[in-house]
Parts: sequence; C-alpha cells; structure tokens
Amino acid sequence: MSRLQDLTKVLRGLQTATPELEAAALISEDGLLIASALPEEIEEGRVAGMSAVLLSLGTRAAAELGRGSPELVLIKGNRGYVVMVEVSGGALLIVLATETAKLGLVFLEVKRAAQALAKMI
Repeated sequence: MSRLQDLTKVLRGLQTATPELEAAALISEDGLLIASALPEEIEEGRVAGMSAVLLSLGTRAAAELGRGSPELVLIKGNRGYVVMVEVSGGALLIVLATETAKLGLVFLEVKRAAQALAKMI
C-alpha cells in the first residue's frame, strides 16, 4: 500500500470510528492537500486554503493574547463543527462534524488519528 493510501485509510477509519464525522483531510500548513476523505460536494482546494488561513489567524491571535501556540482550532456553526489540529511537521488534520456530535469523543478520536498520521509523515 502506498503512503497516500495509508494516510487516506487513517482518515476513513476516523470517520468510521465516529459516525458524526462527515469529512476529514490532511493538509500542509501552507494550504496544500496531502490526503482527504471529503465528500464530492466539498472543494478540496478551498478547504486546504481556508485551513491554512485559519491556522495562521489562530496562531497570531494566541500569540497576541499570550496563550502560546494553538493546539486546536474549533469553529461551531449552525450546521456543525470544524475541528483542526496540528499533526506534525507542518501538517494539519481537519474534520467536519455534525451539530449533534459529542465533542469529547470527537476530540479523542481526532487526537488518536493525529498521532497515527504523525507516525506516517
């Protein structure tokens, strides 16, 4: 199995482990898609670019407010959540969860997936 297939397998496993997760992607901090398990209606390039911008803004806000470097970026919308965490080496894991998702479970599964992905990068 190729490295890309291994990364995608982890992303799909994350979705299987937590049915409330609708999508997952691994993105470089400069906004390039590495691997994804996104639905067809979601434009991968747009997700990757926005994720890089969000991380940049979160990093700057955390630094300006004396909170250190961000470990997690969370956005709550009226139709669900966006959760983004740093994996390692400048890679980010972003997941989309439903509005009924249990955040504790989402955070746990995202952390596990990030650790697995970090070993592969």
